[in-house]
Amino acid sequence: MPETSAKRVLLAAPRGYCAGVDRAVIAVEKALELHGAPIYVRKEIVHNKYVVETLSERGAIFVNETDEVPEGARVVFSAHGVSPAVRDSAEQRNLLTIDATCPLVTKVHKEAVRFARDEQTILLIGHDGHEEVEGTAGEAPEHTIVVNSPEEADLVEVPDPDNVVWLSQTTLSVDETMETVRRLRTRFPNLQDPPSDDICYATQNRQVAVKKLSPECELVIIVGSANSSNSVRLVEVALQAGADASYRIDRASEMDESWLEGVTTVGVSSGASVPEILVRDLLERLAGLGYADVDEVKTATEDLMFSLPREIRADLKAADQAMKA
Repeated sequence: MPETSAKRVLLAAPRGYCAGVDRAVIAVEKALELHGAPIYVRKEIVHNKYVVETLSERGAIFVNETDEVPEGARVVFSAHGVSPAVRDSAEQRNLLTIDATCPLVTKVHKEAVRFARDEQTILLIGHDGHEEVEGTAGEAPEHTIVVNSPEEADLVEVPDPDNVVWLSQTTLSVDETMETVRRLRTRFPNLQDPPSDDICYATQNRQVAVKKLSPECELVIIVGSANSSNSVRLVEVALQAGADASYRIDRASEMDESWLEGVTTVGVSSGASVPEILVRDLLERLAGLGYADVDEVKTATEDLMFSLPREIRADLKAADQAMKA
């Protein structure tokens, strides 16, 4: 670690909301504005406690499955995507659906459908039980095998070793995913790559920024929820990149002041589903403890934006026309 006596914060950039999260949260907000409460949301719209609590206060009702939604009601599918079985269930209950699936997740779904149509075995690198993995695997369950780790890559068995392709959850550690792919290719030399990288640009950019600042930090604090895969990965990335310690917190109040003992440089970043207000709260608390000097470590500029779900766009257009009538 470089020697310095002044307490400081290295603030990662990019951090926080990605385009897919922003789109999904706005979709729920617009649905509430246009149609009033309640608006049902299947699963957490994004993996962040603060966001879910804030939307709940405004009238969003979060459910685990569509059968918890009253027939004919309006339901939003989360940014993580859903399987065809979930869409069928919603249709059977005559639900008015708003699909807030991140377009980058939709891309992976389409890849799964295409590879399954070609009778290929899909090795889906990701975490069993994560909503995104459930949705992607649900596109072609009979053709998909989930690989949870590099270690599982050494054990997985496939029907035809020469007809295998890999896909991945969009929020994984880039390094760990590539290690899993390396091990899979050792066992299956003809393993086919997806047509483009599945790990999303925001996940990669946040990991790169944390990698850059971590060697200079005794401590790296990541703001994000426990069920946020990309937030959890950032803690791992910080430790692997050279930080002495790294912790994940939901809010500034969760920071343990004992973490700061002997620390001159604190790195700060946040997962892709974290609103900036939570980072600002942490910086304010750190400033009160003597870490008022904040330097931003910028490794990329993000300007990608996604259009709102088509259902919301249609409703906004209808509302606009009604006002003009």
